[in-house]
Amino acid sequence: MTLTNQDSTPDSYTDSFHLARKLNRHHHLYLGPTNSGKTYQALLALEQAKSGVYLAPLRLLAMEIRDRLVASGVPCNLITGEERVIMENAQHTASTIEMMNVHKEVEVAVIDEIQMLQDPDRGSAWTAALIGAPASIVYICGSNAVTASCVATIEALNETYDITQLARKTPLVLEQESLCGQHYSRQKLKQKLQKGDAIIAFSRKDVLTFAARFRQWGFSVASIYGALSPEVRRTESERFNSGQADILVATDAIGMGLNLPIRRIIFANIHKFDGVASRLLNMTEVRQIAGRAGRFGIYATGYVSVLENDELIHIEHMLSTDDTADLNKLPVNINLQQVSKIAHEMHTNKIAEVLNYHQERIRFTHSLFEQAPLATQITQALIVDEYAPKMSLKDKYIFVCAPISLNVAFEKDYYLLCLKSVAESKIRHLPIAPSWIDAQNPKHLEDAELLSHNLSLYAWLSFKFPQYFVDGQHVSALRSQVSRYIERALLTQAGYGDTSRELDYLNTRRR
Repeated sequence: MTLTNQDSTPDSYTDSFHLARKLNRHHHLYLGPTNSGKTYQALLALEQAKSGVYLAPLRLLAMEIRDRLVASGVPCNLITGEERVIMENAQHTASTIEMMNVHKEVEVAVIDEIQMLQDPDRGSAWTAALIGAPASIVYICGSNAVTASCVATIEALNETYDITQLARKTPLVLEQESLCGQHYSRQKLKQKLQKGDAIIAFSRKDVLTFAARFRQWGFSVASIYGALSPEVRRTESERFNSGQADILVATDAIGMGLNLPIRRIIFANIHKFDGVASRLLNMTEVRQIAGRAGRFGIYATGYVSVLENDELIHIEHMLSTDDTADLNKLPVNINLQQVSKIAHEMHTNKIAEVLNYHQERIRFTHSLFEQAPLATQITQALIVDEYAPKMSLKDKYIFVCAPISLNVAFEKDYYLLCLKSVAESKIRHLPIAPSWIDAQNPKHLEDAELLSHNLSLYAWLSFKFPQYFVDGQHVSALRSQVSRYIERALLTQAGYGDTSRELDYLNTRRR
């Protein structure tokens, strides 16, 4: 099979990874469900290699693998968008996948969670790793969802591969009766909860409400959700791991990579809001989350349950359905070189115009690749063009790639302040530590979460614009203070009274 690029440009996508193309790479695909040991096997090879890189889907996982390698006597650097922790003489690196160094050759590379190729926002980073990881031996770990696409790409590159299919190390059993039977009730739930349970909700409010309620019922609780920093998630994970917490309440943030001693996964709902509308959980989500039950070496069997009997049907269907992805072409993102070329041809400095043109008019002619969606970048680009029209195209591109949530007003406001600093060539210092930072009460929990996000943006920008964001070395100390406040607040916060399910019941009765 030959990789075709009909426009025949010398800087075609695959050829742009010069080092990888010289290495005659061999790929080991370790594929299987959650709790099958696939990443464990790859990490053993990474530990034994003279040099290597672990490419993580999350900053938290990069931190965990770095700590694991160091604990096993292998010096290892940590490189993410927000931090650089360099160890003397280290030949290994754990990094987030977007931070892959394509110019440094290593013996072994591990690409984790390869099914993330399907992700509409980040899938292109996995494409880049698959094509460009600069190692003679590449371990590809994940579910079977995208195996066909990976194999087609490897064959097109004229590289070699082998596939190892792994099975779960412990059985996964869907319970026949839900925790509450036909109809949800708090009292029935209270009676059925057990130590080692993980209740999966799909909003911050529900996680906090369940956590507060379970504490009132006499359980010790750990909480994990997306708004928490990796440092806090790690602390909460350790509380559950060590037995300090009987029960874990979490969002689907636990679905990727976290190894936790969960006996039973309980879905508090089978719907989630995806930013547009509420929808049923899909098979990938159900399998990733449910698969966390039954930690090998701790529990002989993992169990899965729900709150009402009718919901068992959907979970059973998702667990038994083939999850092969409908992924015909791998996503590829636009780079600065392409942005500059189009801008020159269009005689424009407006990066939103460039991205729109690229999305609507440029078509990949590769047989295996297609342009990744640019909706998120275009939204940020419109803001950059509006508030910093004279900024250089290179700097605009950096801000378009900045990791923020524009739908959160507090984050957007801080993003605009940072944008203004660079546009006006002015120094921006770290936010001042708030007066509540050492408080013992939880009323500033949301403020602390938002501040933590702003610190992450500051840290990220301090590596891009060190001349303006001059306090990068102080981020860690302030973030640690914020994290400690959040951890204290999680132990005493009172929740929101009712969960989303309970509010829905109340609204139905009122009609």
